Amino acid sequence: MSLEAAVGDLANELGSYLDTSRINQVRRAFYYAEQAHEGQMRKSGDRYITHPLAVARILAGLRLDHQSLMAAMLHDVIEDTGIPKDALAEQFGDDVAELVDGVSKLTQIEFRSRAEAQAENFQKMTLAMAKDIRVILVKLADRLHNMRTLGPMPYEKRQRIATETLDIYAPIANRLGMHAISTELEDLGFAALHPMRSRYISKAVQKLRGSHREIIEEIQGRLQAKLNERGLPGRIIGREKHLNSIYNKMKLKQKSFREIMDVYAFRIITDTEDDCYRILGAVHSIYKPLPGRFKDYIALPKANGYQSLHTTLFGMHVNIEIQIRTEAMEHIANDGIAAHWLYKNEPSDVTSVNQTRVDRWVRGLMEMRERADDSLEFIEHVKFDLFPDEIYVFTPRGKIMELPRGATPVDFAYAIHTDIGNATVACRINRNLGSLSRPLQSGQTVEIITAPGARPNPAWLSFVVTGKARSSIRHSLKGRKHAESMDLGRELLKKSLVGFGKRLSDISDAQKQAVVTHNQVNSFDDLVSDIGLGNRMAYLVARQLVSGAEEKESGEATGDLQGGGNAPVTIQGTEGMLLHFATCCMPIPGDPIVGVMDSGSGMTIHSDTCPTLPDDDLGRSRLTQLTWAKDITNEFSVELRVEMERQRGVVAEVANAVAMADGSIERINVDEQNARFGEITLVIKVHGRKHLARVMRRVRNIKVVTSINRVKY
Repeated sequence: MSLEAAVGDLANELGSYLDTSRINQVRRAFYYAEQAHEGQMRKSGDRYITHPLAVARILAGLRLDHQSLMAAMLHDVIEDTGIPKDALAEQFGDDVAELVDGVSKLTQIEFRSRAEAQAENFQKMTLAMAKDIRVILVKLADRLHNMRTLGPMPYEKRQRIATETLDIYAPIANRLGMHAISTELEDLGFAALHPMRSRYISKAVQKLRGSHREIIEEIQGRLQAKLNERGLPGRIIGREKHLNSIYNKMKLKQKSFREIMDVYAFRIITDTEDDCYRILGAVHSIYKPLPGRFKDYIALPKANGYQSLHTTLFGMHVNIEIQIRTEAMEHIANDGIAAHWLYKNEPSDVTSVNQTRVDRWVRGLMEMRERADDSLEFIEHVKFDLFPDEIYVFTPRGKIMELPRGATPVDFAYAIHTDIGNATVACRINRNLGSLSRPLQSGQTVEIITAPGARPNPAWLSFVVTGKARSSIRHSLKGRKHAESMDLGRELLKKSLVGFGKRLSDISDAQKQAVVTHNQVNSFDDLVSDIGLGNRMAYLVARQLVSGAEEKESGEATGDLQGGGNAPVTIQGTEGMLLHFATCCMPIPGDPIVGVMDSGSGMTIHSDTCPTLPDDDLGRSRLTQLTWAKDITNEFSVELRVEMERQRGVVAEVANAVAMADGSIERINVDEQNARFGEITLVIKVHGRKHLARVMRRVRNIKVVTSINRVKY
């Protein structure tokens, strides 16, 4: 077909829903693009302009607005022909120029790795979607035509494009409710990655369909007869399983090809919601429904706006899957967010709900993007949101919330609002107190209990599944870690400056800036934070501040490397994520203590006599002298070893003695020595050395106890 004829066909198709002036604007965009791409060819040998024209045809099939079609015609002009965005804006208006620019920017960055390329692309896509969702629709149509014409590409490029399609573009199309494009992208990607498997399954499907034609026609005839009998409007169409779906079910669910294909699928499309439920009753009167296989996605739509009634029936010795929906729901199911333009002039509840869901999803992506440190972390957060298998739970006021399968009350809390998630302390499930880590089930009512000043627990990261919860928790923990590293770093720096006879307030801004520049960090706060994290030595930074930034860092400096050994840092015991108590010596308030800086993770506190500490002068000089605050109320773990004569009930007696001294047992282990003597190892919680002495005295007073000692490894 000639280009002129192809453009004429497109104009005829657009005539069914666009007026003449808008069709002429699309034509003008085509002629402009044809001139711009003059002389450029595709790998297949076709003129390059055939590609933008084919992309516009795909969007016309979705009945998109004229600006999207113009952007489709022009989508490669900025990138491939050097025509600037301003020139397009002058010719076709700002909206079209912005759309073309948005599509162009999705493929313009050079990447160091494929994983980074995909992640970076996805971040750019998110920004583009937030500005105008039509950018991603043009990009999906562009990708779909590229996948249809992938054949002439070199093998490695085919593999890369197919993998990216399956990893990013098909899931996005699915998340936007565009089932038709999503399934075609999946099948084309599967065929490019596994051509032999694709051909084998395709032949097997055709063969099976031929041998089962009579059964399919009989089922369809009985369904149609029942609808006619009850005077219900509805057209019945067979539903094909696509190749990638069959392959994934065989691979992941360990099902045989015959098991998957022994299910006959039909779709009944009718006029109204009311008709959907009437037809459901009609089909249940012919064949028996299978228990637990009915889903009402009309009352509870999927997160991407999909609505339909699903039921599985048993008849004629086979399972029959039936979907029942209205014409509007059929458009939403196939075209998703693209159907928004189809109903723009006659808005329906279905469309507005779908638009709201997509807007909410894109907003959520933007929040995650702002919190993520880099594009790879961002895409890790998003993966769960791209592959949802939803559950539906209720707020106490009856509002429905959709969450991915496996979501916990913490995911639910963050889905409501980030601040609620951050302040969560407990939850009620169906009015009873529940576990924050237990996965929720559809139909449960969830109430979140919050407390002012509460903060996310790092352990939550081990069980939350939604990207929003994961990114919000990480963001909060990073902020907390930064604040704590600042506090600890400032304390250590002050202490080191005392050794030089200076205070932090004596250091001028110019001196601080010189040291910041010398150490190649962004700010003095970052330098202080690095000290708290253990990435820099407080003594060396203090020496630079006092002597000038040109002072070189040297690990061979003499004297107390932490500086000011007579000014120990005070420890409260509640400093948070950057102070760790060593498990080798288990220090408690009252023990002489020192700190060892660990690069990136802060300070570990050891007992001064811990055998794991260095014993040479240089090694000891690198330790930070610490002292306990006077009013510590926290509990600390201590390990005790008790030797005693074996006697019935002695373990209970030891436990009782610990309780009488206001101690609590964390762990207890009985080691048998011989028939007469035994040994108990127990870890207990105490407030300090005085409390420990009281506990040990109580245990020692038990008649059968021969010795009790504190254990240090």
